[in-house]
Amino acid sequence: MTTYEEQTKLTDLSATADQVRRAVESVIEGKPEVVRISLTVLLAEGHLLLEDVPGVGKTMLAKSLARAIDCTVQRVQFTPDLLPSDITGISVFDQQRKEFEFKPGAVFAQIVIGDEINRASPKTQSALLEAMEERQVTADGRTYPLPDPFLVIATQNPVEMEGTYPLPEAQRDRFMARVSVGYPDPEAEMRMLQSHGGYSPLDGLQPVATARDVVKLIEAVREIHVSDAVRRYAVDLVVATRTHPELRLGASPRATLQLLRAAKASAALGGRGYVLPDDVQALAGPVLAHRLLPTAQAQLNRRTSEQIVGEILHRVPVPSPYGAPQYRGH
Repeated sequence: MTTYEEQTKLTDLSATADQVRRAVESVIEGKPEVVRISLTVLLAEGHLLLEDVPGVGKTMLAKSLARAIDCTVQRVQFTPDLLPSDITGISVFDQQRKEFEFKPGAVFAQIVIGDEINRASPKTQSALLEAMEERQVTADGRTYPLPDPFLVIATQNPVEMEGTYPLPEAQRDRFMARVSVGYPDPEAEMRMLQSHGGYSPLDGLQPVATARDVVKLIEAVREIHVSDAVRRYAVDLVVATRTHPELRLGASPRATLQLLRAAKASAALGGRGYVLPDDVQALAGPVLAHRLLPTAQAQLNRRTSEQIVGEILHRVPVPSPYGAPQYRGH
């Protein structure tokens, strides 16, 4: 049961999150759901993969979220000649002190924007694995902690282009959610031309929250209540991906944890101190789909991971407050 003090605190914190959301939406026209998922990933201590065709605002979304929060930001343009040390850092010998000194790389920022991550070699992509999972960097036998909060926002193009490398399964699994920005509707595109036709929309965007505000929001998300029934529902959804005949690789236990964390963040953004099955359902696609590998036959049938997740959502019974299972769509 949420106490009055907890509810008041949650209301204040969700108001702060709402300010950030509105600031980002002033730049990204007509994509409220994409902005909400991006904010959900930030508060759930995850990382975000933005996948779509060129020119739809992937990098602009990442930059606007970073600018709306007064955090340190580093942008990395991934290219085939990028080295792992360019990301993590390198030890340089100091002639005066006669010892090696570690020079931090681009990953030592609170928000790291990785632009076109699939253009770097797998070796360079793997430089982010430890940072994304353990929020630290190990170099020359020493471990360096990363700042708090820490968020990696990576962009990539889904179409096959020359000079790209597909993300390995281990890399994709470390991204909490994948979203596609998509083309704006004609009305939103008209508003974009009217309001941003003569200048960059980022020019007028000012920070509306601090890093400390984000840390408080994250701490509040950790305290969101999750019932055993909702936990079981999340597990059932993930287990269903491992036994589905059209999938040769299902979701990992890490996916279950991240699905629940994202659902807690979604509840907090809604001003609730508890998670509903609706929170899990709404995030199942963005959190699970990019981790799944369809079979060759499913690919021949043009079945996507998103379609299979939707089918699983309709099939797995939803916990009911009255004790009896309910089925989505019935």
